[in-house]
Formats: sequence, structure tokens, C-alpha cells
Amino acid sequence: MKTKFVLTFLLLVSYSFTYSQTTVSGTVRDGSGEPLPGVNILEKGTTNGTVTDFDGNYSIDVAAGAVLVFSYIGFNTQEVNTTGQGTIDVTLSEGVLLDEVMLVGSRSPKRTSTDTAVPVDVIDIAEVATQSGKLEVNELLQYAAPSFNANKQSGSDGADHITPATLRGLGPDQTLVLINGKRRHQSSLINIFGTKGRGNTGTDLNTIPVAAIKRIEILRDGAAAQYGSDAIAGVINIVLKDKTDGVTGTLSYGAYSTNAQGDFPEGTPNTDGYRLDTDKDGNQIGDDQNFDGGSVKAAINYGIGLGETGYVNFTTEYINKNKTLRPGFDFRRGFGEAAVEGFNLMVNAAYPITDKAEIYAFGGRNYRDTDAYAFTRNGGERVVTSIYPDGFNPRITSNIIDNSISAGFRTEMDSGWKVDISNTYGKNFFHYFIKGTLNASLEEASPTDFDAGGHSLSQNTVNLDFSKYYDDVLEGMNLAFGAEYRTENFVIFAGEPGSYGTFDENGLLITDPSTQSQPTVLIDGEEVPRPGGSQGFPGYGPSNEVDRSRSNFSLYADGELDISEAFLLSAAARFENYSDFGETLNGKLAARLKASDNINIRGSVSTGFRAPSLAQIYYNLRFTNFIGGDAIDQLLSPNNSPVTASFGIDQLNEEKAVNAGLGFTGTFGNFTTTIDGYYIHIKDRIVLTGNFETDTPGVSAAQFFVNGVDTETTGLDIILAWKKNIDDGRLSATFTGNLNKMDITDVHNGNLDAETFFGERDKAFLLASAPESKLSLNLNYAKNKFDSGLAFTRFSSIALLDFQMLEPTADYGSFANKVAAATDSYNPKIVTDIVLGYQLSESLKLNIGANNIFNEYPDQQDDWVEGGGYWDAVQMGFGGAYYYARLGFTF
Repeated sequence: MKTKFVLTFLLLVSYSFTYSQTTVSGTVRDGSGEPLPGVNILEKGTTNGTVTDFDGNYSIDVAAGAVLVFSYIGFNTQEVNTTGQGTIDVTLSEGVLLDEVMLVGSRSPKRTSTDTAVPVDVIDIAEVATQSGKLEVNELLQYAAPSFNANKQSGSDGADHITPATLRGLGPDQTLVLINGKRRHQSSLINIFGTKGRGNTGTDLNTIPVAAIKRIEILRDGAAAQYGSDAIAGVINIVLKDKTDGVTGTLSYGAYSTNAQGDFPEGTPNTDGYRLDTDKDGNQIGDDQNFDGGSVKAAINYGIGLGETGYVNFTTEYINKNKTLRPGFDFRRGFGEAAVEGFNLMVNAAYPITDKAEIYAFGGRNYRDTDAYAFTRNGGERVVTSIYPDGFNPRITSNIIDNSISAGFRTEMDSGWKVDISNTYGKNFFHYFIKGTLNASLEEASPTDFDAGGHSLSQNTVNLDFSKYYDDVLEGMNLAFGAEYRTENFVIFAGEPGSYGTFDENGLLITDPSTQSQPTVLIDGEEVPRPGGSQGFPGYGPSNEVDRSRSNFSLYADGELDISEAFLLSAAARFENYSDFGETLNGKLAARLKASDNINIRGSVSTGFRAPSLAQIYYNLRFTNFIGGDAIDQLLSPNNSPVTASFGIDQLNEEKAVNAGLGFTGTFGNFTTTIDGYYIHIKDRIVLTGNFETDTPGVSAAQFFVNGVDTETTGLDIILAWKKNIDDGRLSATFTGNLNKMDITDVHNGNLDAETFFGERDKAFLLASAPESKLSLNLNYAKNKFDSGLAFTRFSSIALLDFQMLEPTADYGSFANKVAAATDSYNPKIVTDIVLGYQLSESLKLNIGANNIFNEYPDQQDDWVEGGGYWDAVQMGFGGAYYYARLGFTF
């Protein structure tokens, strides 16, 4: 009933905004006179627009003297002044060298997103950003792409600061990210706690400012044979803006409701990380803080022309987001999302040398200062009461810097061959600073903040690409081949001694345990040693330092042949040679058949691979893990260490994949649909093992990265879209859905205990990264100066196993009983978003809205949960309702 009321209200309000306009209609055709369906038509300087129907016809109401912009993938954009014209027929010319659009997944300039042999989503980021209150790229794609999942973490160290994202339920590092078609570097962070993508690295999409993005292309198909390592799940290509028509920008503010839904005991965290009075429903008593997580975002994009067809486009973006705090248990009184303050700069430029050659460059800098609470230290040997009488909440803060630059030259030779030479460099730098903490072995002399060191990953890629389109071979043929040389460097650098060291009774760093003794404290009548290192996150020490590099060289070739007007066949092959693990050869075949004028059938089969990341090979750390509220000191041993070898763990090799897909697309007047099924088999997936008992001094358990499991994933992606003009208004509906199932087919534990190596709890985390479904319905209505949007997203059920799995089986009577007791079940939930927009003037537009307007929360769990709060970090999030306002401007 609530949903029906909201939709009815939107439609009634929409009709109340009317004013006199001119109606313009006509037909859009290509150079051969064929009608073009789906052409975007926009009234310049406004959000007023429409698309052509199946016969290329359109009708739109515009202001007197308006300029219409006609755009379509693969064709040159055209602008037409409507003054004195009621009928305007337009012929769009196919794109030429400097203006063509080449979709990811196809190196042919003649493809659109519905006639490719593999599924490609083309997301207009400006439209998506306007119709939601999401601040970052990950959040936008979470609700715009059917099989994309990303969610904020809490209590997961570095993962609280960089959100892991997945495509088709695979790992964050199994999706390749490109910027303007060039490989983007990954983050240096590796996820090691109970996060989605545990044991994986990934590319941080949030380093790209939303205001800099023209569109995002998502290839939902294995593409390692085309683009190389990491493309097992697919490819995300972010295309930067190249406009030259002035300044656009946004200013927004939003905040979360603190009215958490659940049945909580009195006393939940306040902004100091300690307690304030709450009732059993989690509502704050005697406190005016009804909102938290306040977020300010300001962005400006500016483009100017260079020469006749060149451009330079600048984007700056500032984000300041405060922490959210949600009810947590006594050992986690700071459960919530991290605070982030960030500044982005992105530049995209091209300059024509001749009418068939240009130089280009793009890149940027992203800086973030983050702040997240670790687990609470309530007492015991880790608390020095003279510093923190009531215990303390350590804070893990970080400085994250991402720098990137790509430059190149492209031209078309007289023979028709196009050449593109480029060099792309990128580096992620992650530096930890631990605050509100102490080193217990220093006792009263301990500082309360430490430089804990950090890590970095740099990557340099040189590309040489050739392609040519042959109009006279059958119905058209595109050939492409090229070479790539890439180098990578992974570094771990040490922090200050107080962050990692243990000190003796004289305050000296212990270097000889046989002659130096650490201080002790009396706990329950027993002398207990004071642990060293900064609480919350132990710093990296000299023994952790790493500086490792590798290189790889690759050759590729692919071709697309239109055998007839109806049948397209494409093939690709790629050879790669890595300096650290050897060679791979992968191939791909794909085809598309036009069953009729409006139905395409498509399918593909390919092999793929993902090289182990340098972080997975060399990362190492001694850290404190909280298991059921108890602190346990553990070692993450690098793959090349004697400790790892002593357990029979082999050198890491590449993950190997087989992908297959089959689907169809249809266009029926104002209705379009794409339905694609997929199968992905991955052998030797790299995972993080459980904790094995070890005799290593100072730690009780050790874990490793290993080629540990094989998986099979099957699924279905569905996109249904419909648009219609109703009187003077425009109504659209889009349904996106992903149905997904992952099975773990084998665990390569060898002689090691299977439950410790990769047990039921580890399996549950891996499978939770591939939820059974995500279904979304987006409704949009616009009339004159007013527009509105209503979105429903259904997140499927998820089952995770909590820390009870690490308890003795005898306590539960049987292993099956222990699994049942440890299972945290999350039922399906529907999240509802709403937005209203009004064009205040030609240059100003106001949007107000709410995400999760009905304040839905995941199902509440007990105190064995992973993150110490009342919920895990599941796909729907745990922030509750978010209210926002946004002002967009153009001049």
C-alpha cells in the first residue's frame, strides 16, 4: 500500500507542472536511409529528452528556439535549432576516426549495445546520478547494473576504507577495469577479514569522480582472450567526458537516520565511540542526534575546445562524509561506516594533429583521508587504565592516494589501418595511522597514535594496437591485433617502532627475547604479558617490508566478420608471458544471429585466466583478530616463506576459467529486452585459508594464500526497458534482474585438515559474494520542468556462518548442530528509493529524495556476528534511510 501511495502521489504532482511549449517531431535515419530506433534526443541545457521508436520516429515538446541534440552510439552527434520548425528529419552519419564510439568487448566501430555478440550494458552516468542519491561509482552501479554488487564494510581494517565490488558473484580482482579503454591499476589493499572478496585485491572504482564520467560500459562476459588477466567475470570500461560546452556541476548534502530497526539493549555507541542512552528499539534518548553520516559533495566539470575537433575537459570533486554509528555489542562500540574526506581531480584531453591523427592524454589524482573504528578494548592486558580507565575504541585512519596518467597517439593510415600507441601509469598508495590507541607493552609511557606504515602498488602499461574495418569483405569485417608490455611493483613499508614492536620492562624494543622480558599485568590473579604493537591495527615492521616487481608481455588478435546481414562471427586469442609464473594462451568464439528485424540471438565460449596478484604472493602481517569478542594474535604468512612451505602450500599459479554464454536481445517499438544466461567454471581460485596452529613465536595461528578451490557459477541477467510519451509527459520503466548460483566443486586441501583449510565458514563467505538474486524496478516520469523517480530493489536471502564455527564441536553435540547454531540467516528485503526534481531555471535544477525511504535493515543477529554489530555487511547495507538534496547547475 505504501508503494502504491508513493507512485500515485508522484504522478499527481507531476501533472501539476505545465507550461506552454512547441511540439517538434520527425524521423531519424542513417546514411542509407534506414530508420534508427533508440536514438537519444535531448533539449540542450535541460534534462528534457526522448528516444526514437522502432521506426525512427520521435516527438518532443521543447521551449521556443530550443536546440535539439541527437546522439546514438556509433554515429556522430548532431545539433539542430528548432526555431520556426515543427518537423525535423535528421540523418546521422557514422562515426569517423576522431568521433567514433567503440564499445568494450568489440573493437569494431560498427556495433551498438544490442547487436554485439556478447552482453554489454551502456550506462548513462549523468542520468543515473541525477535519479539517485548515491555519491560514489560503486553505489551507482550497485543499483544500475544487474549483477554488480558492492557494499560498505565495518570492522574489516582496510576494507572499511575501500569498498570491494564484484560482478556476477566472482572476486573483486576477477573484473578488469578500463578507463577510456586503457587498463586501470588495482588497489594495493588486500582484503583479509570477513569481507566479500576475502583474500582478493581489486580496482577501486571510487577513485574516479562521478562528474568526470560520460558513460560506463559493462561487458558481462569472460574477456581474458581480448583484454588479458582479471577479465574472468567481465570488463568495466569508464568513458570520461569530452564535452566542450561550458561548466556543469552539482552540490549535494545528505544524512542517514539513526533510527536503527531492531530490538536492542539499552546503550549504543555515540559519536565518541562510547555510550549514550537508548531504548530497546535503538532510538536515542536525551540526544538531538537523529541523523549521522552527514555527506557533502561538490563537483564541477569544465570543458573547452582545442583546435577544430580537440578538447580538454577538467573535473574536480570534493566529498566529506561523516561516520555512521549503529548498535553494536560491547566488544564493538564503534560499529558503522567509516568517515571519508576526499578530493578528486580528473583531466581528459585530445588534440588533432591532422584530420586523421591526434594525441591524447587523461589521468587524475584522488586523495582520501579516512577514519574508522576498530574493535573495542574493554580491559585485560591490552588496556592501560591510567590512559584509558574505561577501555577504548582504537581508530584506523588512512591516507589513500591514487595517481594515474595515460598518454598516446592514434592515427589512420592511407591504407585504412588505425594505429594507437599509448603508455598508462598508475599507482595506489595506502598509509595507515592508528589513533586513540596505545602499545600496551610501553604501559603508561605509550603514545596514543602511531604511524603504522602501509603499502603501494604501481603499474605501467605500454600498448600498441592496430585495427581496420573492411566494408567490402562479405557484409563487413573488422580485424585487430596488438601487443602489451606491463610492469608492476608492490611495496610494504614499515611504520614507527611503537606501532609494531614489543618493548621490555625498561621501555626498550625487544630484539633478544632470551634476555629481555616484556612487562606483565595481574589478570584474575595471573601475571599476563603486555602485548606489543598498536591496538586496532598493528603496524608493519622491518620484517614485513616488501619491494617486489614483475613484468608480463602479451600478444593478441581478434576479428569480427559479418558473414551476412544476419550472422556475425567473432574470434579472439591472446598469449601472455609472466616473469614470475610462466605462459598462458586463451581464446574466445562468439556469434550473433538476427532472427528477425527486432530479435538477436547471441552466444559465446571462451577460456580465461587471472594471474595471482603481487599482494597475494608477498603480503604478510601479524595482527590481532577478534573471534567471538576474544583477541587472538595471528600471522598471515607470505606465499614464499618457510612457514608457508612447511604446511605444504605450493607456489601460487594463475586461476583458470571457462566461460560460456547464451542470450537474446529484442526491440519492439518502445520496449527493449536483453536476457543472457552464463556459465563460469574457475579452477584453482586463490583464497585465504583458515587459521592453523603454529609454533611461530608470538602468534597462535597462521594462515596463507593458496590456489584452494574450484567453483562453478551459473546465472541469468535480465534487462527490460520501456518508454512512452503520455500527453506532454514521458514515462519509463526499467527492470533489471540477476539470478545467480555458485557451487564450490572442489577444495584442494591436500593432507591438511579440510575444515581448517577452507571450511564451512569460509565457504559461506565465498558463496555470499554471489547472492542468489538482485531484482530492481525503476519508474521515471517527467513533464515540463518536473521529473520524478521511484526505484525498488529486492536483495535475496543470504546465509553466513559466524564465529560459533570455531567453537568445539562437542559443545553442540554434532557438527551439523554447530553449523545450524552458527548460521546467520538474512531474509530477502526490498529497498525503496524516491527522488523528485524541478528545473528552477535554464541553468539550475533541484532534486530531493531518499534512499531506503522505509528504513529497512537486515535481519538482526546475535553477538557471534563477524563485525561486532547486529548485522553483517550484507548487500543491502546497514545504514538505514538516507535523505538528500542536490542542486545541479549549468552555465
